[in-house]
Amino acid sequence: MNDIMLPLDKVERTQLPAASASESASLMEVISRAAADPNTDVDKLERLLGMYERITDRQAEAAYAQAMSDAQAEMRPVATNANNSQTKSKYASYAALDEALRPIYAKHGFALSFSAGDNAPADHVRVTCKVSHRGGHIETHQIDMPADGKGAKGGDVMTKTHATGAAMTYGQRYLLRGIFNIAVFDDDDGNGAGKSDSPVTPAQVETLNILADSAQVDKRRFCEWLKVESFAALPAKAYIRAERALQDVIAKKAAQVSEARR
Repeated sequence: MNDIMLPLDKVERTQLPAASASESASLMEVISRAAADPNTDVDKLERLLGMYERITDRQAEAAYAQAMSDAQAEMRPVATNANNSQTKSKYASYAALDEALRPIYAKHGFALSFSAGDNAPADHVRVTCKVSHRGGHIETHQIDMPADGKGAKGGDVMTKTHATGAAMTYGQRYLLRGIFNIAVFDDDDGNGAGKSDSPVTPAQVETLNILADSAQVDKRRFCEWLKVESFAALPAKAYIRAERALQDVIAKKAAQVSEARR
C-alpha cells in the first residue's frame, strides 16, 4: 500500500504571460538612454524600470515552466523501499526519492530548500520547500504535518521531539513527490511482476490511475488502446509501456501550457 499524497499550498506564484529576450533587451536600451539624459523625468524612469522588471519576471517564469516540463518528462515512478510498521504499508523513503530525482531536477536548473514555516496549526509542523530555478523564478510550497506523537491507533508512540523530526521528514517526502508529480509503486524484487503471464500489482494499478488523472485522459479509451478491459487486467509486461505513454501525455500538456503563456 502506498502512502497517500496530501494537497500542497503554493503560496508564491505569479501567473504572467511570457516575454521574449529581445523585448527586455530593447527596453533596457531605452532605459539606459533615459538614465543618461539629465532631462529625463524621474517618475518616467521608475515606470520604465518597473516595466523591465515585469518583463524579466515573465521570462523567468516561462523558463521555470519549461524546465519543470522537461524535468518531469524524464522522471519515472519510484519504487517503495521502506515499511511503516504502524500502518503496515510500504513507502518510498526521502533518500530513495532524492536519489532518483535530484540528478534530474538539478540538471534542469532547480534547487530545493526545506525549512519549518510559521503559523502551523496546534500539534503540527509546517514544512516549506522553496523551489528556485537558475532563471530566477522561485515558488514556495508548504504542507502541515501532525506532530503530536500519536500512532495510527491514537496512542502515544513518540516524544514531542521525535514527533517533530518525523513530521519534518514526512513533510519533505510528501512535498518532493508533489512538486514533481511523482508516483510510487511497490517493488517485488522481480518476484512475479515481470513475468509475461502475471498481471500488474495493485500498487501499479494505483500508479496508472494517478497518472491517468494527472494526464486527464479517458481511462476507458486508454484501456481500449492498451487492449485490456481495465488497468487491473493489464499484463505486467505492458506496464512500462502504459506508464510511459501517460507520462508523455502529461509532459506534452505541460509543454502546451508553457507555450500558451509565451
